[in-house]
Amino acid sequence: MTPSNKASLSRRSFLKTSALASGGMLIGFNLFNACKPEAKVPLDISKLNFNDFNAFIKISDEGIVTIFSPNPEIGQGVKTSMPMIIAEELDVAWKDVHVEQAALDTKNFKRQLAGGSQSVRLGWKALRQTGATAKQMLVSAAAARWGVDVSECSVKEGIISNSKGETLGYGDVVNEAATLEVPEDVNLKEPKDFKIIGKGKRNVDIDKIITGKPLFGLDYKEEGMLYASVLRPPAFGQILESFDASQAKAMQGVVDVITIGEKARHYLENHLEEDKYNGWTAQMSPSNKVVVLAKSTWDAIKGKKAIKAVWKQDSELESTEMHDKVLLDLLNGNKFETKRKDGNIKSAFAKADKVIERIYESPFLPHNTMEPMNFFASVTPDKVRLIGPVQTPEPAANVVSKMLGRDIDQVSVEMTRMGGGFGRRLYGDFVYEAAEISNSIQKPVKMVSTREDDMTMGVYRPAIKYKIAASIKDGEITGYHLKEAAVNVNMYGLIPHFFPAGAIKNYQVDTANYKSNITTGAWRAPYTNFLASAEQSFFDELAEELGVDRVQLHMDLLEQVKNNPEPNIKYSPERLQGVLKLVVDKSNWGKAASGVYQGLSVYYCHNTHVAEVADIIIENGTPVVQKVTCAVDCGILVNPLGALNQVKGGVIDGIGHAMYSDFGFNKGVPQSNNFNTYQLIRMAQTPKVDVHFVESDIDPTGLGEPTLPPVGGAVANAIYKATGKRLTKQPFMDNLNAKKSIAV
Repeated sequence: MTPSNKASLSRRSFLKTSALASGGMLIGFNLFNACKPEAKVPLDISKLNFNDFNAFIKISDEGIVTIFSPNPEIGQGVKTSMPMIIAEELDVAWKDVHVEQAALDTKNFKRQLAGGSQSVRLGWKALRQTGATAKQMLVSAAAARWGVDVSECSVKEGIISNSKGETLGYGDVVNEAATLEVPEDVNLKEPKDFKIIGKGKRNVDIDKIITGKPLFGLDYKEEGMLYASVLRPPAFGQILESFDASQAKAMQGVVDVITIGEKARHYLENHLEEDKYNGWTAQMSPSNKVVVLAKSTWDAIKGKKAIKAVWKQDSELESTEMHDKVLLDLLNGNKFETKRKDGNIKSAFAKADKVIERIYESPFLPHNTMEPMNFFASVTPDKVRLIGPVQTPEPAANVVSKMLGRDIDQVSVEMTRMGGGFGRRLYGDFVYEAAEISNSIQKPVKMVSTREDDMTMGVYRPAIKYKIAASIKDGEITGYHLKEAAVNVNMYGLIPHFFPAGAIKNYQVDTANYKSNITTGAWRAPYTNFLASAEQSFFDELAEELGVDRVQLHMDLLEQVKNNPEPNIKYSPERLQGVLKLVVDKSNWGKAASGVYQGLSVYYCHNTHVAEVADIIIENGTPVVQKVTCAVDCGILVNPLGALNQVKGGVIDGIGHAMYSDFGFNKGVPQSNNFNTYQLIRMAQTPKVDVHFVESDIDPTGLGEPTLPPVGGAVANAIYKATGKRLTKQPFMDNLNAKKSIAV
């Protein structure tokens, strides 16, 4: 969406903020569809004559409505599902809805970001109220024109009818509706009456995606812009000392070579603490960087390779061996922060017949988005235009405004579709670089990272180790103690309130961390992506030690929570039991064919309850994941087709990283910089994923992340059944001494 075709922001906001704030995310949507009888969507939307109704909707003469979707689209499907919710309550035909990505608008939207699988969950009520409010006002306008009571009117697919058989399209009465007082209370549909929600809808961008139309950040360009490639230190702990750019400047296509860093230092020194945007600036380095400016991406990349730079050590050059030792020392030490403490762990362990203790380990992991980091910036004396793929547009705008010393009203952010986010694009370092480069040259510029840039100077999932111990007395689990040691980042406050919290009387969670110069941050399903694997592997071993069925152990523990309700937990024991029963039924648990070994995992995170069973076979002495059965309780399914894609994607992503992916450092240098040395799951290694959703009329919860965490435990438990070996360290294939083939 270019500035010239943005909806005007000068029109008055039609729906009052107070009426739509209940979801905490989306306010001010003005969604009047100019539907007229027999209106049909033409093949070419671009040829329609659209009139700006207000900041968030454009209405065509033919009766087509353009809804601006506020939240960033990173493949999680919100650009389809959020407008579906509005269209449902507005009572318009989905075929008459056209969707576009909205730009950042802090005056009319709340939580305009993508992260934590929260977009639909937090927007559910506000989106429905928006559509329902607009519908009620349109019907009232039609009733007034006819001189009849509103109760005599009905709506079907944007067409209002009265008891006399007269009809009006929404577009016929939209101007009159705009003069009416906004109703404070509106009636929302019962789930049984949904016509759009719950029906599978294609991704609104799918045709453009499969035909290669410009959608993504890498596609965006403007006439006269330059391309930038940034040379960063080759190792964490190094900074630039000097460089020779003479060879690069002489290369064809190279326009100039500059350095940046002064503006970043200004922000870090003067604003970082007051803004508390530490998380959003994880990779924002105050040291100088060399930037090659060129007429094409390829020219910029070639020019960067010709730079002769000298680097000096600024802090410790860390290695994987050092991280392993530091984290183990932390686990065995006594410098912990207690996150939760129920009962008395020491007493339970002292009285135990037996104590089982295991250490679980996971490596750093990069994000490996299909589309490397990139961003467009155009800085002029009057304004700062930022365009590209970012999960957190508001923090990005705020940091840039302070970094460049500009008023926030001068900074605009437009969001393109993203070729993957997984948490990496929560951090706006690539935005800040583009903005500082453009500010230096006063020209529009596109900063583009290579795959090697992305993997070696990223924001990584931190290396983590867990020590889990349980006490057993008279055949029951009497105590549970989880200790975590992590590089930089520890579990946040919610995690100690997930299962098995509340199910074991004596329960304690402690954390410790090592502060590293390696940048770390959120990675798909933060905090739980490895924790679930560790805990569910541990419970499988506990069940074996107790001589009880794995399923029954979980059911009994959850029954204890139901019988002794614990207010300080986040999960529902009934819903966890529900997905457990469903997955047992659908996976043929305990009745698998000869040569098929099954592992079970059940988990709650990101407000969603999931249970999974992995089927493993052995081929040529190597475990192969043949199938995963997944049961999910995420409340109401807004878009079943999109939900299915999210569930399968999470499962496959989780298997790939648990089985194959490893990432380490040697003297501060990442040991993989592309996919020839770093293994993601390959198509031939992808199992069948059989998905079953719990039917529900509960408000929807997240789906982009919750199916990833439990699958590691299910696979580990199945491999144990097949090989007799308990896997406590990821990636599993390394620890099975199995050959990992990396197809290039």
